[in-house]
Parts: sequence; structure tokens; C-alpha cells
Amino acid sequence: MTVHLHVITGGPGSGKSRLIEALAAEGLAHMPEAGRAIIQQQVAIGGAALPWADRMAFAELMLGWELRSHQEARERGVPVILDRGIPDVIGYLQVCGLPVPHHLWKAAELFRYNRRVFIAPHWPEIFQQDVERKQDSVEAEATHRSMVDVYTRLGYELLPLPRTSIPERVRFVRANLP
Repeated sequence: MTVHLHVITGGPGSGKSRLIEALAAEGLAHMPEAGRAIIQQQVAIGGAALPWADRMAFAELMLGWELRSHQEARERGVPVILDRGIPDVIGYLQVCGLPVPHHLWKAAELFRYNRRVFIAPHWPEIFQQDVERKQDSVEAEATHRSMVDVYTRLGYELLPLPRTSIPERVRFVRANLP
């Protein structure tokens, strides 16, 4: 386990990315989310590894992204906030009803994060769909439940983020970093 790697996870539209942007603005190192970047890249090149086209290919690209993010963050040697982690790829496949390949479980077991993982609860009042986020609120809530299941199964301690303002969430995260 790498204690200086801090994951923030949860379902889509729960305020994770805005929180991470605010933490970064305060000087905390961070790694971006895989999903949005992969979608943008695949759309730009006319690729099919998209959640609405080839979900398994999309998951494999996310796994590659998360492995690279883990390595880069580990090499920094300072606290790093990660917008999701390898277990999120497992959760994604579970929500899609797809089988989780053995190598993905192996990656989640080998490439660990700080034991305490911040999880943003489903928050219907702020949930919004957009060009890359096509999931509806029901799927967003199912994603949250799947993240709880996967991270718990992998032995992480989940620390729910409060449903409050970004500055208050920033204070909460900072207060709970080692």
C-alpha cells in the first residue's frame, strides 16, 4: 500500500472533480480522472472504446490509465489526490453487468492506495448529465453502491464526503489526510 496516494471516488455527478480542482488550487498534487479524458480522446479519433460502444475496451483503457497514474503518483513521493483508482474500473464493469477479468482484480490487489478512501455519496441535487456523462441518476447511484462494494471488498476504509460546499469539503479532506 502506498500511503501518500489518496483516492476520491463515488458515482458520477457527486462533486468529486470540483473538489479535486479546489484541492489542486490549494497546492495539493493530483491525478486526473481517466473516464472523461478517454471519452474525449476516443471521440476525437473516431475510436470505439466508449461506454456507449465497447464497454470492455473502455474499461481496459481506463485500467491502463489508472496504472500509469498510480506509478506517476507513487514516484512523486508527496501526497497525491487521485480522481478514482483501479478499483473504480472493477466497479464500472459490475455496474455494466460485465465480467471482471482476473487481471483487473490482480491489478487492484497489487497497486494499492492509502487505506482510507474518500467517497462522494450520490447527490441527486447536484447531479447533471453532459456530453461525456450520459449516465442517468439511477446509474450514478448504482455506481456509488458498486464503489462501496469493491473498495470494501478490497479492504479499504471508506470515508464519506459530506454533502456540503466545496470549501467545507476541502476542509474535511485536509482534516482527514495523514
